Amino acid sequence: MSPKMRTTRSGAVRPVRYRAVQPFALLWLTLVWLALWGDVTPLLVVSGVLVGVAAQWAFPLPPVRLESRIRPWRLLLLLLRFVVDVVRASLEVSSVVLRRRPVRNAVVAVDLRSSSDFVLTGVASMLSLVPGSIVVEVRRSTHTLYLHVLDVDDVEGAERFRRDALAVEDRFLAAFEPIDPVVQGTSERGVSR
Repeated sequence: MSPKMRTTRSGAVRPVRYRAVQPFALLWLTLVWLALWGDVTPLLVVSGVLVGVAAQWAFPLPPVRLESRIRPWRLLLLLLRFVVDVVRASLEVSSVVLRRRPVRNAVVAVDLRSSSDFVLTGVASMLSLVPGSIVVEVRRSTHTLYLHVLDVDDVEGAERFRRDALAVEDRFLAAFEPIDPVVQGTSERGVSR
């Protein structure tokens, strides 16, 4: 990710400095710290805050903006469908492993319609967590995911996986409705074996 640039009063162009300590990230890091220790004591809370501040000073990140409205019913449907996909894919991977024939895999390019980094990350995570596929490359500039997919015999199998991946994106967008939706058209990409 390229840093945002700003022009100073003297005319020099420099990267924008982000606020080092972000309250939400500090709270999250402190909760993770407490979860790692498995206990809540005043000393652990203080040390968690200190570790969170140190981590944010050492590794400053731009603020994450959730430019979406969460729709609880659609989120529940997204999660239920995700569980169904994980169970179904687990059974399919088991059958692939147990049968005694050569397996053909493919790298499938999926051009997401949304230009949101939040959607890109969420869809990539969901697709990687389903057995039988893993994200091998992400092109942020074009919002394209390249996934290694298990047991794809032909171009139709790759197209079927691409349609399923775009359906995951649609469900994700329905659960996290963009406040200012920017949807790009998709272009067809090939399949490499």
